[in-house]
Amino acid sequence: MTRVLLIEDEPGLVITLTDRLTAEGYTIEHATDGDAGFARASEEAFDVIVLDVMLPGRDGFAVCRDLRARGVTTPILMLTARGQLTEKVVGLKLGADDYLTKPFEMPELLARLEALLRRSGDRTDAMPDRFRFGNVTVDFARAEVLRGTEPLDLSAKEFRLLQHFVEHRGHLVTRDEALTEVWGYDDAMPTTRTVDVHVAWLRQKLEPNPRHPRYFITVHGLGYKFIP
Repeated sequence: MTRVLLIEDEPGLVITLTDRLTAEGYTIEHATDGDAGFARASEEAFDVIVLDVMLPGRDGFAVCRDLRARGVTTPILMLTARGQLTEKVVGLKLGADDYLTKPFEMPELLARLEALLRRSGDRTDAMPDRFRFGNVTVDFARAEVLRGTEPLDLSAKEFRLLQHFVEHRGHLVTRDEALTEVWGYDDAMPTTRTVDVHVAWLRQKLEPNPRHPRYFITVHGLGYKFIP
């Protein structure tokens, strides 16, 4: 199921979009203000975000900017009643992937969503050869990790888990997903504390303060999120 987060405060539009997108096979989650939408998009994994500009509290531009600043790469389609070119440029510069002006026809919205999802699935830049966060440099081609200029000794599973986090940066990684993708366990394998232990080891080696993680964030009851 494709998960869509709809951040919109207009009740009529929420009902219309929810009914139509559900009929098209999407799973719709809804937030009515910018702060709630930002929290949900930061803590949960969605395939695409439909974001209104005019929202109570934090407006759509601020939500988009703050999500990108946190490393959330989920495609964003912005909705607005404004038609000025400058408004569209602002949204796109802040990290939005596409822009749709109200009022719009439903087939156009569906086409834009399909295009965003297709582009997201086709991205080839998800795994860079080298990746930096804080004072840590990861060289995936050489399987080396440096903290400043000091080489770090990571086990094969620690390195593979770090690689998986980088590949899915900004998104929730569940324990079951990690067990399947990193350790190769199938769905029948019961969840263990293996993932928690390895995340703790990564924090000890890579976090400035392992007791208060900055990069490897716990999503309680679900798993972890890597925020570079």
